[in-house]
Amino acid sequence: MSARPDNARPSDLTRVGLLGGMSWQSTAVYYRRLNELVQARVGGHASAPLILWSVDFAEIEALQRADDWPAQGRLLNDAARRLEQAGAQAVALATNTLHLVADQITAAITVPFIDLVDVVAEACADYDTIGLLATNYTMTSDMYPDRLAKYGTAVLVPDAAERDFVHHVIYDELHQDVISDESRARYRSIMAGLVDRGAQAIVLACTEIGMLVDGSDAAVPVLDTTVLHCAVLTDYIVPGALA
Repeated sequence: MSARPDNARPSDLTRVGLLGGMSWQSTAVYYRRLNELVQARVGGHASAPLILWSVDFAEIEALQRADDWPAQGRLLNDAARRLEQAGAQAVALATNTLHLVADQITAAITVPFIDLVDVVAEACADYDTIGLLATNYTMTSDMYPDRLAKYGTAVLVPDAAERDFVHHVIYDELHQDVISDESRARYRSIMAGLVDRGAQAIVLACTEIGMLVDGSDAAVPVLDTTVLHCAVLTDYIVPGALA
């Protein structure tokens, strides 16, 4: 992907609609990173032209506990439609787990949907096996195994007790902006266990996990889905980057 010329004008930028609030902490990371990347790419006083629809995560979380995924899809279907009506030229979902209802999002829009899972799958193509850390909903679903299978990449997840711990930290700590050294140490141990089982890279497949651990916490490459997604979103925001 080629870089945008330094003399690009802000008026040349593509407006992206961002479905966020799942949680607001990770959405704030998206917002800051996208603006930093666009300014670095374009220069001057440029910033990312975004339209943000931030949901009330309490409503989403209650529907998740009730196992009502169609209702979550309806909420995001409506939000995506409103983003396009507001002028979004592409739509992205700033969370991994809710990509389980991505079909309901894409059904609402005619503009491109920049799919996070597709971005991550492509980034994993050079690995035979990756270890996945995410919410329990994501780790126990076929979403990542199915999407990575077309690249010949297998997916390892922690055992049940470790999955519960990873999920607990996401929902009860990171969603509350709590960063714990004890939880970081346990995550490191879980990541090491995945490496011992054959993982050649670790995918942080929840947008909050990068708040707790990063590439310094494992003996293999660590792929943060937020970082990967924001890089591709920047290529959409700055025209010419995909040429």
